Amino acid sequence: MGRRAALAALVCAGAAGFVPGTGASAGASPVAAAAGASAAATAGPRPPASLLGDEIRRLPTSRKALALTFNAAWDDAGVDTVLAELRRRKLPATFFPTGEFAEAEPAAVRAMADAGHGLGNHSYSHPYFDDLSTAERAEEVRAADAAIRKASGTEPLPYFRFPYSSTTPESIADVNALGYAAIEFSADTNGYLGPEGGMSVDRAVRRAVDAFAPGAIIQMHVGSHGDGVVLDAEALPLIIDAALADGYEVIDLRRFLEA
Repeated sequence: MGRRAALAALVCAGAAGFVPGTGASAGASPVAAAAGASAAATAGPRPPASLLGDEIRRLPTSRKALALTFNAAWDDAGVDTVLAELRRRKLPATFFPTGEFAEAEPAAVRAMADAGHGLGNHSYSHPYFDDLSTAERAEEVRAADAAIRKASGTEPLPYFRFPYSSTTPESIADVNALGYAAIEFSADTNGYLGPEGGMSVDRAVRRAVDAFAPGAIIQMHVGSHGDGVVLDAEALPLIIDAALADGYEVIDLRRFLEA
C-alpha cells in the first residue's frame, strides 16, 4: 500500500444468450416499449462459468493486469476527453451506459463503439434492483440492451453492472439467467462526486492506485452531474501512468468471454 501511495503521489506531482425483449403492449412503460423495439439478435459471446454465480469485483487472473471501466448515466461531458486519452495510449476500456443515456446521447455511445471499446449494460433507468421483481429486472436489462444496440450499431457485451453497485444473490441470479455476468469493481475513484462532493483529481487517482492488484477492475464515470467538471477524465492519464509504472497491463474485458 505504501508503494502504491508513493506511485500515486509521484504521478500526481508530475501532472495528474441474452434473449431480446418481446413486443410491448399499448400503454406500456417506456422501459417495456424500448424492450419491445429490440429485433431478434444472434447470440454473441458468453461469460464463462467462472464469472457467473456471484458479483465479480476482481478478474480471475494472477497476472499484473487490470481493467478500466466507465459508467455513463448522466451527461457526456467527459466522453471526448476519455476517448482521446485511450486512443493516444492505444488502450482498451469497457463502457457501461444506461439505456436512457444511450437514447439521450446516441453519438457518444456510437463513438465508444467506433473507437473499438466494449459496451456493457448498466440497466435502462438506473433503479435499485433490490426493489424490483424478477420480471422488472429483466425488463430493465432488455430495454437497455435494445437502446445500446440501436445507438452503437454493435453487439453489447454480456456484462451487466448494477446501478449503485447494489446487488443481492437473487438479483445476480436473475441477471445471470439472462446471460450476463455481474461485473462490478475493485474500486470506484469517486470522481463522479466532483469538487462539491469533496473529491479532487489527486484523491481519485489515489483511490484507483490503492486498489491495484492482479485482476483489479477500476470504475470511473464519464458524466459531470451537470457542472461540466469530470474529475475521472482528468485523472485517467495519471491512473494509467501509475499502472504502467507499477508494471500493470491494461486489459480488455472481452478477453474473459467465450465464443
